[in-house]
Amino acid sequence: MSALRRRTGWTLVGASLLLHLFTVYCFARQPDRFAAFTVLPIWSWGGLGLIAAMTAFYFLRAPLSLVMTAVWAVTLLVGADEARVLANLGKAPPLPGPAARYDGQPVLRVVTLNCHTFSFGNPSPDLAAWEPDVVLLQDALPYQVSQIATALYGGRGDYRAHLTNGVITRWRIVREVRNPAQRDQQVTIALPDGSQMEVVNVHLASAATNLRFWQRATWNEHRTNRSLRRSELALTQQILEKTTNFPHTPTLLGGDFNSPATDIVHRQLSRDFVDAFAAAGTGWGNTFQRRLPILRIDHLYATRHFSPVRSRVVTTRHSDHRMVVADFLKR
Repeated sequence: MSALRRRTGWTLVGASLLLHLFTVYCFARQPDRFAAFTVLPIWSWGGLGLIAAMTAFYFLRAPLSLVMTAVWAVTLLVGADEARVLANLGKAPPLPGPAARYDGQPVLRVVTLNCHTFSFGNPSPDLAAWEPDVVLLQDALPYQVSQIATALYGGRGDYRAHLTNGVITRWRIVREVRNPAQRDQQVTIALPDGSQMEVVNVHLASAATNLRFWQRATWNEHRTNRSLRRSELALTQQILEKTTNFPHTPTLLGGDFNSPATDIVHRQLSRDFVDAFAAAGTGWGNTFQRRLPILRIDHLYATRHFSPVRSRVVTTRHSDHRMVVADFLKR
């Protein structure tokens, strides 16, 4: 083996190892200064590491390069959000039409969708096909929320619109809490059994999309952008806690987080909420961009009062997002 081949091989192994250590650190610890790195899914960096490790094997024919390949494979299996659904193998997905009962009990069907202000048309037919009990809308103007409510329930439901957010339900809304500074809203819904639940609809700050990693301004932009979303969600949680008996109040929280599922912003909810898709989802869960979805930024969460039993992501031609459908069993 020539010295050049050996040197090239060991350089690639070293580069793969360093990239692996940096990737694990960034995705596990989520330091804000490296927010730009984690805006891409972990498998995008893992792909580079795998290519380097496998190319090193071509040059070195050494077991160490194969070890690095295996290490990357395990890391992606554990760390990639897309791999979470492997734990849900065998679960049935929700189907269009009325939500099927689960273990003989009725379920609550919730849908969240970013409507892109109808730039792709009115999504009412796609939403109506799932006969949801509660719908969370983002990027929908008040008159558009009204149109969807009429299409879904023919005037027999209820809805509230705030800025470009909307909550629609087949039942009665008895209270609304608005935050004038943000696009989030909180409503109290009276359920048929006489109980009530809180529904929180969020649309966090738009994500930074600058990927010029060689520029310092890019790293600063992503750090500031993530910090803003964390502050927005923290304020939403504070309002929920001040206006209800939370965490003892049954609560559903969802919407467009503009943050991938692995982002640290979601850890703010981990103590009190469960991610419906992670718990019961089937299929490809990424929601943006519709044609080639590589990020799961639209989410549905629930407190311990609800058990997610089915969830899936559904394509609609009337948005640049895919919509999330989830069925919950009320405990």
